[in-house]
Amino acid sequence: MGAVDTPESSVKHKKGKRRKPKRIGIKIDMTPMVDVAFLLLIFFMCTTVFRKPQALEINLPPDPKAKVEIAESNVMTLRVIARPDTTQGDVRAFWRLAKDPFQETDVEKLQPIFEVEGKKNPKLVVLVKIDRMAKYRYMVDIIDQLQFAELNRFSLAPLDPAEKQEVEAL
Repeated sequence: MGAVDTPESSVKHKKGKRRKPKRIGIKIDMTPMVDVAFLLLIFFMCTTVFRKPQALEINLPPDPKAKVEIAESNVMTLRVIARPDTTQGDVRAFWRLAKDPFQETDVEKLQPIFEVEGKKNPKLVVLVKIDRMAKYRYMVDIIDQLQFAELNRFSLAPLDPAEKQEVEAL
């Protein structure tokens, strides 16, 4: 494993000049440490479980110019706007069914609304319009809540400035 080199020469030194003593050399065999390192590496490679990537599957229509006709009573509109002051939170969410007036709620409280309205109307389609200034995580949270509520028919659209002003007035 290890060895110590000792000086073997016993040469007499001249008077007056002092010589530095030779250092004792130490040799360490690194083979066992390398073996242990590779065994640990192999062990961790074999026992580590990687997380599966979470991906959202989104089906796009084949023709972008194709229009799908949906009865207005089957449409829920959700508008999410960024707050100018972030003291109360980052976004405000407004939802409505058909032509009903908008109701404000928190993004975290949307799932029960989705579940109730989805049970009332199984043909419900949710139109999600998100402000460009809102954080991306809110869009992902809303899509997750839609999937937990088993509402698989939804559409994402940009929020127009006129629509933003309409709900900001509330």
